[in-house]
Amino acid sequence: MDKLTHISRRGLLAGGAAVTAVAATGTSLPAQASGETPVFVELFTSQGCSSCPPADAFMGELILRPGVIGVSMNVDYWDYLGWRDTLGSAAFSRRQREYATRRGDGRVYTPQMVINGRAHAVGSHKQAVMREIEQQAGIPDTYFVPIKVSSKGGELHVDVAGGPTDRIIQSSTVWVMSVEPKVSVAIRRGENTGRNIDYYNVVRQMTPIGMWRGEAASFNLPKAQIVNKQNSMCVVVLQVDGGGPILGCSKMEMSA
Repeated sequence: MDKLTHISRRGLLAGGAAVTAVAATGTSLPAQASGETPVFVELFTSQGCSSCPPADAFMGELILRPGVIGVSMNVDYWDYLGWRDTLGSAAFSRRQREYATRRGDGRVYTPQMVINGRAHAVGSHKQAVMREIEQQAGIPDTYFVPIKVSSKGGELHVDVAGGPTDRIIQSSTVWVMSVEPKVSVAIRRGENTGRNIDYYNVVRQMTPIGMWRGEAASFNLPKAQIVNKQNSMCVVVLQVDGGGPILGCSKMEMSA
């Protein structure tokens, strides 16, 4: 299994990340047509949670829906129940807690789906999840920022548009997620003993590649840093710092 890294922004700004930020152009990318901004869904799940498999299977359905980008993030706080999650990461547990703190409700549970960083629902409650997705899809595109991901040679290119001039721009981070489309795991202990569970769009690495403060900007990074034979997809997310709202997202399927 690839080791997941969660690089601090302080380390990034100190030059610890192998990423080159291209000078901002000061102009926006062409605006997306209404309804084109994807809704970003994060499933916080655990191999040690007997309530999670229905949500894991539901994620397999969600990622096939047009207009939805979904990822699975396995947490580690159920490991004490007898099975160490082979995909789990303390970084994802922290991310889930940041959302709860930002919302102010303190609700951290599995399976939990967080939609656009704004709302949450029990991941196995399909109607509740779809209701939240539909509400987010109904938000005008002027509240979001177009992101374009492209690849040429050994480099990955990320272009983030400028923000609307009539809105307050909040300092935000551009994240690149290395995603494995499907991982099958045989559970040998704990609440799911004896089950073979499929996990979809599993985040194996999450790297901050730069800060965004409202002006259009481009970022380049080595493709090998993000993609290998397992992690054949990358998802780029623009998010207000501290577990804030998702301002934009995009994805690209790639080959190593």
